[in-house]
Amino acid sequence: MINFKERANFIWSIADLLRGDYKQSEYGKVILPLTVLRRLDCVLEPSKQAVLDYLSQTKGLSPDAIETVLKRKAKLSFYNKSKFDFQKLIADPSDIAANLRNYITGFSKNAREILEHFNFEDHIERLDKSHLLFLIIKRFAEVDLHPEVVPNIEMGYIFEELIRKFADLSNETAGEHFTPREVIRLMVNILFLNDKDVLTKKGIVKTLYDPACGTGGMLSIAEEYLRELNPDASLRVFGQELNPESYAICNSDMLIKGQNTDHIKFGNSFTQDGLKDEKFDYMLSNPPFGVEWK
Repeated sequence: MINFKERANFIWSIADLLRGDYKQSEYGKVILPLTVLRRLDCVLEPSKQAVLDYLSQTKGLSPDAIETVLKRKAKLSFYNKSKFDFQKLIADPSDIAANLRNYITGFSKNAREILEHFNFEDHIERLDKSHLLFLIIKRFAEVDLHPEVVPNIEMGYIFEELIRKFADLSNETAGEHFTPREVIRLMVNILFLNDKDVLTKKGIVKTLYDPACGTGGMLSIAEEYLRELNPDASLRVFGQELNPESYAICNSDMLIKGQNTDHIKFGNSFTQDGLKDEKFDYMLSNPPFGVEWK
């Protein structure tokens, strides 16, 4: 994880292109969704051609059947059936806006729903009119976010570093979006400390809930801890998040790791509990600190 700050700083530097056309407080509305989009692009790259080659065989199938077979071809819980990726987008500068929309529309339903929480569609035309869209996509195409280069845990660090920086620019409390990983590790260790005998049993399945899950840091660290403790164990994670950008980042992380994104709900867990009928083995949370609670 030596390079996560270096990568985060490079992505952060792309925001300099927005200076003058965007307020500093708006930078995150462009950079964060494109970071997620680039990550998805890199994850899908090895299986992208297999999906495109199979498209002709899906004619006549129902939408649900198409989703199922294309996910199987992608060997992931999501796919993209557009002919575009970041490299092909920058190969056609004159049609960058239309091609980017085509690319986003080509994602499977679960991935599209994640991207919609960023409301990035509102910025495509604005960026294009300002002659910034191609320049920014070109810079993002230079960011290598392939999983073998940037593991999921490191990607989580990058997201949270970017959120912290954008929160500072917006005069928001960074603690509203960010929990230090060292704090999470300590909490996870304490949570599982007395259950090691149970958690090391072969084939054990447990559930964990975070009602203020942010970008999913606690869920990811807990999952990593249990996997290291017992490779045969399974931790099914659930969460809810109020901030739309944090929710979208958490969901994209779960999507890439093969977790069920239906287990991550959007909204205020106090007033609109999205998981009220569920029961969990563990609960772990760090409600937003630095924010007044009444």
